[in-house]
Amino acid sequence: MDWGMKNRLARIIKPETGRGVMLAVDHGYFLGPTERLEVPRKTIQPLLPYADSLMLTRGVLRTSVDANFPVPVVLRVSGGASIIGKDLSNEKITTSIKEAIRLNVTALALSIFVGAQHEHESLISLAKLVDEGEEYGIPVLAVTAVGKELEKRDARYLSLACRIAAEFGAHLVKTYYCENFEKVVESCPVPVIIAGGPKLANELDALQLTYDALQAGAVGVDMGRNIWQSDYPVSIIKAVRAIVHENASVKEAHELFNRLKNKEQTTKTATSV
Repeated sequence: MDWGMKNRLARIIKPETGRGVMLAVDHGYFLGPTERLEVPRKTIQPLLPYADSLMLTRGVLRTSVDANFPVPVVLRVSGGASIIGKDLSNEKITTSIKEAIRLNVTALALSIFVGAQHEHESLISLAKLVDEGEEYGIPVLAVTAVGKELEKRDARYLSLACRIAAEFGAHLVKTYYCENFEKVVESCPVPVIIAGGPKLANELDALQLTYDALQAGAVGVDMGRNIWQSDYPVSIIKAVRAIVHENASVKEAHELFNRLKNKEQTTKTATSV
């Protein structure tokens, strides 16, 4: 691995802790104007100081992120299907490597759909993207997508998908947390980041998910809806950071969240008056 590749990976997974907090705001590429992400700039702006990196599309990057803010970008470069279409697995690469370089991105991200109708196409796209990324020193994050079939989120399936992604050359893998998650991590020879997934019942559950995944060997989280769909997004991302970078317990992080949310609520009230 050359210097450029190592340096880019160090922007995502911080060398000080060996962990990272990625903020996922790429949902619109197949979900459209998701609740509380209807105006991306409004959602992203207050969270920027607390995200180690952002995962998003080129459209949202250009229109909704301050170019003067030095946040590492993990660019979503796959797409081609929507939530109302027949098959979410029918994706292809949608953004060129030259475009990614122009945008000064830190990493490239695409989904693979192991076991789905378009499994083959998604894996070949991963292989081609890794080839291009290696040529320019840009790492690739493979997302083990499950489409609409959430029942696939078990250790056996996710171990299969993560291992295949690593075998194809992905430098990082993003996947779901599951029971026996340590088996998924052990069988994947590259760093594993967990997806936040759908909105959980409350912030405590999101903190527990973060803690459990890290204890099982994940190097970080790529969390979206469980942060920006919270009534207190800044408070919860700070609490997640406490677990990821400060080894806080779930109890400690939740107590921090409760203290911070009161301040956040006061700020919101003052702003709205």
